[in-house]
Amino acid sequence: MTGASGGVGRGIALACGAAGWHVWIAARRAAEGEAVARGVDAAGGAGRFVACDVADEVSVERAIAEVVARDGRLDAIAHNATSALSPKPTTLRDVSLADVRDHLAVSLRGAYWLARAAHPHLRTARGAYLLLTSEAGFEGKARLPIYAAAKAAQRGFARALAREWGADGIRVNCLAPLANSPAMERAFALDPAMQARVLGRNPLGALGDEIADVGAAARFLLSDDARYVTGHTLMADGGSCPVT
Repeated sequence: MTGASGGVGRGIALACGAAGWHVWIAARRAAEGEAVARGVDAAGGAGRFVACDVADEVSVERAIAEVVARDGRLDAIAHNATSALSPKPTTLRDVSLADVRDHLAVSLRGAYWLARAAHPHLRTARGAYLLLTSEAGFEGKARLPIYAAAKAAQRGFARALAREWGADGIRVNCLAPLANSPAMERAFALDPAMQARVLGRNPLGALGDEIADVGAAARFLLSDDARYVTGHTLMADGGSCPVT
């Protein structure tokens, strides 16, 4: 689980821990990642931390090798890490090329390195690869042009891999969450009109819980309960974005 040292990733890790799963927290921040790993233990699973920078090929390969060496197998990957710039609203004119590269390095290059390194292990386990995308990738978001582009690209990548890896028994899906996360709180703080805009069109009138709502949906897609689901994007957004 990448990007699991906080927010939605932490919620997914704890939800999987509640099912008794072994969950590796792959992140750059050791103290925060180890804290989430202890939370997985407390939830009933087995949590472990592994240092990983998803934008770096060597780091990803080392992290996956450590997981396989310790547990003997890798059943699933969930890629939630995003650029720290993701919640920062901006116009296209004000986006630097360096910022574009940072978005793409984490969301897309990370997805690429993870897929390449994990594929032989997922093939052996007939496992699952889950990418955390966003409703921004369907409908766009004003003042989040690069984030929206990266999230839309992840969906195309997942659909292509679902077709390529289907013969290997590997399922590839996306999850588009809308959750009450630190990233969302920061986005609301940076764009005060955003909260009313987001909740005003949400039929359920609230942001999702990171564990009970988003975590449970991710756990479904990672589990054998979704054994016949691949190439799909599941919206866990309270009906906010009526696109499937």
